[in-house]
Amino acid sequence: MEPGGTAPRFAARRVVVKVGSSSVSGENAAQIPTLVDQLARLHRSGGEVILVSSGAIATGVPFMRLDGRPDDLATQQAAAAVGQNILVNRYQRALSVHDIVAGQVLLTANDIENPTHRGNAKRAIERLLQLGIMPIINENDTVATHEIRFGDNDRLAALVARLIGADQLVLLSDVDALYTAPPTTTGAIPIAHVAHGDELAGVEIGAARSGWGTGGAATKVQAARLAADAGTEVLLTETRLFAAVLDGEQHGTTFEAANR
Repeated sequence: MEPGGTAPRFAARRVVVKVGSSSVSGENAAQIPTLVDQLARLHRSGGEVILVSSGAIATGVPFMRLDGRPDDLATQQAAAAVGQNILVNRYQRALSVHDIVAGQVLLTANDIENPTHRGNAKRAIERLLQLGIMPIINENDTVATHEIRFGDNDRLAALVARLIGADQLVLLSDVDALYTAPPTTTGAIPIAHVAHGDELAGVEIGAARSGWGTGGAATKVQAARLAADAGTEVLLTETRLFAAVLDGEQHGTTFEAANR
């Protein structure tokens, strides 16, 4: 690992972008058009773009007049049903400005583990890309249970990247990079590059998470390694910095991919 280094390159043919709940729900739902503008830039440049978006439950809760994230599974599933519809509509409104159509794909852990379901999912995503449609993927929270979940959408995004052979995975959140210790720790510094196989010895990886998201730094590192092992380069950065990264600025942490 090394602080500093070169900015990530986005000459990738196939890019998976994952965005967390805290970046696209509540007051931050206003960030969706800006995020979509950047996805459209990649799309226009000839890239195949797949969005993995969290946020269904967080989006649905206010419309159900609930005070916060529900604790019971049934209400979480109901909130996901309401929120997924609203969330995808928000994305589609923003994409329509760029004359791009979204295709919703909802997956469960069983879909990835089952060879038949996995093949069906891959074929559907590949066909959407061939047709110039942007797949928007989320876990199917309405039917998922605590026992059969991905655990977080960072892992889902990594598995999708592996499934379709993505060149680049971008993990967007409310943290700008991986740090040598939790960012609030005195003396913590950002890590610009993680070589493939680097065990990050001496790095204190926290498990902190937002009130809505289910993943912290630890899950992002695990997901990054999962994708990198399959030959996909990974960038971890903040949602608000995505545009600057596409402009060539140096932000975030890059995980080097294994040779395919």
